Amino acid sequence: MSDTDQISLLGIKGFGYHGVFEHESINGQDFFVDVVMNVDLLKAGQSDSLEDTVDYGAITELVVSEISGVRVQLIEKLADRIAHSVLQKDRRILTVSITVHKPSAPVSAEVRDISVTITR
Repeated sequence: MSDTDQISLLGIKGFGYHGVFEHESINGQDFFVDVVMNVDLLKAGQSDSLEDTVDYGAITELVVSEISGVRVQLIEKLADRIAHSVLQKDRRILTVSITVHKPSAPVSAEVRDISVTITR
């Protein structure tokens, strides 16, 4: 068994209304999420069968659903919610790291990106 195998889904885009400010809850904005899952991929590597690995299409849909779902104020909360949903989706996922990017965050300086990363 290997706990160093990973499946990475980078830059999953969704539109949501998350944020502390009222204009964020009205106008919304794009969010991008990276998901890195530690999964034992030995069996999938030998069998070449989808049933022996995590269905990353289903994980992608789950992430978009969370982004467009119930509004939260903090991207830390959104990341935590996504992490718990991913872990519940497939018990073979040993750990997951979620990065939520909020490139249009309302800050006073020009920034390319603001993000948080959590690991569960």
